[in-house]
Amino acid sequence: MEHIKHVIGQFVLNGEANKILPIVRGHINTTYRIIMNDGKQYTLQTINTNVFRKPDLLMDNIVAVTNHIQGKIKENGGDVDRECLSVVLTKTGASLYRDAIGQCWRMYGYIDNVKSYDQIEEPIQMYNAGVGFGRFQKMLAGFPMDSLHETIPNFHNTEMRMKALFLAAEEDAVGRVAEVREELSFFEERKEFATTFVRMIERGALPLRVTHNDTKVNNILIDDVTNDALCVIDLDTVMPGLAAYDFGDAIRYSANTAAEDERDLSKVGLDMELYEQFAHGFLSEVKADLTETETRYLPHGATMMTLENAVRFLTDYLQGDVYFQIHRPKHNLERARCQIALLKSMEQQFDAMCRIVDSYLI
Repeated sequence: MEHIKHVIGQFVLNGEANKILPIVRGHINTTYRIIMNDGKQYTLQTINTNVFRKPDLLMDNIVAVTNHIQGKIKENGGDVDRECLSVVLTKTGASLYRDAIGQCWRMYGYIDNVKSYDQIEEPIQMYNAGVGFGRFQKMLAGFPMDSLHETIPNFHNTEMRMKALFLAAEEDAVGRVAEVREELSFFEERKEFATTFVRMIERGALPLRVTHNDTKVNNILIDDVTNDALCVIDLDTVMPGLAAYDFGDAIRYSANTAAEDERDLSKVGLDMELYEQFAHGFLSEVKADLTETETRYLPHGATMMTLENAVRFLTDYLQGDVYFQIHRPKHNLERARCQIALLKSMEQQFDAMCRIVDSYLI
């Protein structure tokens, strides 16, 4: 605890820390809630440099994006301290502090009287998530993209992910290919689809935007009083991307009728009510800022992100479970099969998915 107090002392704060409370949440970064003796609160967090190898560039992105959003909030007469993360600088003016052992620390203002949901309990929560992520896109519509770093190159390059899968199958490092022939055949049939967004970006058919790239519902803070979407958090993967990525990954993760690793595939499918709620909320904020092509390809974002994650899970399984943390021997294979089942459900309902998006563009 003395070390944490030392770290706190490196940031520009008034007074001293009265309480240091661990926040047991998330799987990547270690987080603390700091309560100062004047009552002000902050969030102190380590940056996992095994996952994020370029923390300086990551924080450059976060500072640039939050500064831009805060400017928009001020223009709209909003509450900057509650509607956006606020980066606290160190005494040297940096956005992160490296301690003696090389750990990287950052600090944000703490946003109180909010809640978030790990899973959707009521459809209105999915609508609020759509509003929150749509507003995030809307406020960043004019952001200068050339100032943003690509901190994880090819993060959503589904074509590259597909090639990595078939290379892993060819190498068969741990002798698992024989049991996944059916899955590999499924992916073989979708190789061409996997190139869709890559080719559209290359020819300028879809514009790059600031994307969040981790649009889980628990990354939206909900105001305790109004129950409205308040603030988007966890900005570590903010970088250039497509609107369809953020739309699609939110659907993939939160509109599934089952858990991401459900073994009973009969339970897996796309919940069309939750899909519609998110589409409604998202488009209510951002439809005026998207091109016609972007809106037309939002449903493709859902199928693409589901395909990509299925591919990544199966690739890791074939490589011996070296990337994703597993809790049982065939966990990654089960995850891949669950995503395949979800993708099949999406493909069966794809026309309805497109009609729903169209209905909220009027």
